[in-house]
Amino acid sequence: MRRLFGSVRARATLGATLVVAVALVAAGAAVLLSLRGNLEGRADSEADGVARRIASRIAAGTPYADLDLPDADDNPVQVVDENGRVLAVSEGLEAISGTGAPGVTPVPGAGTEPDDDEEESPEPGELGDIVWHGQGTATVEGEGGTYRFAAAQATDGRDETVRVYAGASLAAQQDAVRTAAGAMLIGFPLLLAVVGSVTWLVTRRALRPVEGIRREMAEITASEDLSRRVPEPGTHDEVARLARTTNETLAALEASVERQRRFVADASHELRSPIASLRTQLEVAAAHPELLDLDGAVEDTVRLQRLAADLLLLARLDAGERPAGTRVDLVALAREEAAGRALVAVDARATGVEVAGSRGQLGRVLANLLDNAERHARSAVTVTVCREGDRAAVVRVADDGNGVPEGERERIFERFVRLDDARSRDEGGAGLGLAIARDVAVRHGGTLTAGAAPAGGALFELRLPLA
Repeated sequence: MRRLFGSVRARATLGATLVVAVALVAAGAAVLLSLRGNLEGRADSEADGVARRIASRIAAGTPYADLDLPDADDNPVQVVDENGRVLAVSEGLEAISGTGAPGVTPVPGAGTEPDDDEEESPEPGELGDIVWHGQGTATVEGEGGTYRFAAAQATDGRDETVRVYAGASLAAQQDAVRTAAGAMLIGFPLLLAVVGSVTWLVTRRALRPVEGIRREMAEITASEDLSRRVPEPGTHDEVARLARTTNETLAALEASVERQRRFVADASHELRSPIASLRTQLEVAAAHPELLDLDGAVEDTVRLQRLAADLLLLARLDAGERPAGTRVDLVALAREEAAGRALVAVDARATGVEVAGSRGQLGRVLANLLDNAERHARSAVTVTVCREGDRAAVVRVADDGNGVPEGERERIFERFVRLDDARSRDEGGAGLGLAIARDVAVRHGGTLTAGAAPAGGALFELRLPLA
């Protein structure tokens, strides 16, 4: 059963069919009840007319034997007095129930105890109102049937109040209700079959693009070719938006994978140089100990250690590591990172500039910015910490060097990018410092941009939300 209704198309068809079935059953029941009520109303009207006609004759003084009662098959009539004596019945009426007076044989002169009739009796010779409606049965010439009965009162010429019970057959009503119910029993399954078939076809047509997307995604997964895209239908519905979002996801995934590939390739290239240099020095030292360049080996080892730390931090940032929510004083952090740097001066224009985040990562941002500024400054580096309104903390690092060309101010934040190609790797670094700084700023909900300093050098502006 789970496999049978495991598809969206099957569930949609089942749901639509069930909803229509419930609606049809409710509508059919309402129609049958309404039809039955209307037919009962017509039967009551017919019985009223017969009862009034007979009662008017009685009130006019017609003897009971000359009443000319209608055919009992269609309109059985029973006339009784206040004591329940049967005064007249339709010819052929053999049994009657539901009127309160079951007798069908006139008994002239028979007396019974008067019944407590609460209805106001009409004046002698007058015709009263219809005083009762009900349903009962009657047997005419051996055949029984169901009837609607109406009772009317009249006062005959002897000043006796009598009650006329007249019935109207419900056979036509029952036949009509049975015919309507039979038509519904035949038509409802056919209509449900049509609804189910149409829903199945429409759902199949609507979900055809989804199946195309699924097949293409399966082929992309099997081939590992992220350059492929799923087909986008020309409609403007949810399926088209799903296809566009899927393609956007594939594009982002492709860019991420390509970025990781370049990262791995660049990292391998960067690691190869200090490792090769260190190995060469160790091999020379093993063959000729007197030629060991101990300072160079230590420098290569430190550079290798820093590069490994940068790569590890980038890997953690790419994995979505969230910074801690501790409060960090940027003024104190800037002074701490500037300590021991001869060219760096801190200009703290505000106190208590606190942000929420990781003190270690934010300290790494400031250290990277200061290292970059010192590498390019001629004589001075200025660090300015201030507040901007009640929302942002701003740290600006400016130098008096040659600055960054306007067309390169975004590119310098890419990984392993060095603008000075002639600069040696030892002097220029691996090109990861600014990339790490921006990634950390973004993880803290801030921004890091490059611009021009007043002294003509580079200006890096770090904006972070205040704690």
